[in-house]
Amino acid sequence: MLLSPGLDAAFAGFIGLLVGSFLNVVIYRLPQMLERQWAAECAELSGKPAEPAEPFNLVRPGSRCRQCGHVIRWYENIPVLSWLVLRGRCASCRTPIGVRYPLVELCTAALFAFCIWRFGATWTGVAWSGFCATLLALALIDWDTTLLPDDLTLPLLWAGLIVSALRWNSLPLSQAVWGAVAGYVSLWAVYQGFKLLTGREGMGYGDFKLFAALGAWFGWEALVPIILMASVIGAVIGIAMKFASSLREGGYVPFGPFLAGAGLTALLFGPDAILRTIGL
Repeated sequence: MLLSPGLDAAFAGFIGLLVGSFLNVVIYRLPQMLERQWAAECAELSGKPAEPAEPFNLVRPGSRCRQCGHVIRWYENIPVLSWLVLRGRCASCRTPIGVRYPLVELCTAALFAFCIWRFGATWTGVAWSGFCATLLALALIDWDTTLLPDDLTLPLLWAGLIVSALRWNSLPLSQAVWGAVAGYVSLWAVYQGFKLLTGREGMGYGDFKLFAALGAWFGWEALVPIILMASVIGAVIGIAMKFASSLREGGYVPFGPFLAGAGLTALLFGPDAILRTIGL
């Protein structure tokens, strides 16, 4: 422990604010990076020369207003504080800046503080903080784009296995491995059964990988309460969106955000609490 538990948690919350600011970049840019990569690969396969493009990644170009192109200066990019000072508007054109940006930063800060408060200023606390940040990014990317990028799901899966192998948590490596296997195979079987019965795809392969990652972190026994909570909440929200006529084209509701939410709930309160919450 570096400091007292309270100071450790407070410092972790500060780091979480900075990580949350970076997560906003990941959430917005990673899907675009993947689309550009796919377009370049398609052009290469078709034999068409790829058009030169400016670098676009998580670092370049610098952050700017989507409306007027105003380059955001460092003091306009301080987590939460800058949004409050600017009153949620671009400093140049006064276009509104979504409240989700500071909310992501605050949520990340709270999750980091919780992990360090619960597990201490240890590698275990750091690992679970990374787990939370990745789930938050995946949930919002999937909600926005219906994508669960391998760039996040696969590292999350491997990280869960490595954490168990290094004994940074109480889950034996064998249970982490079988949790990953059970997570992937169970949703894959549901997908195949649904497709066989209806001729349609009910979910994407990213959901299998995310559920496998949760199995690697929590073990196979936690998968039942996690999938139950995700399914119940997903169904409730899907029905509400249908009655509100707010479903996206095709009537599709991404499942990843509910898996991620159930995973965070399992961390915060434990898998057994999920079963008690839904009355089982």
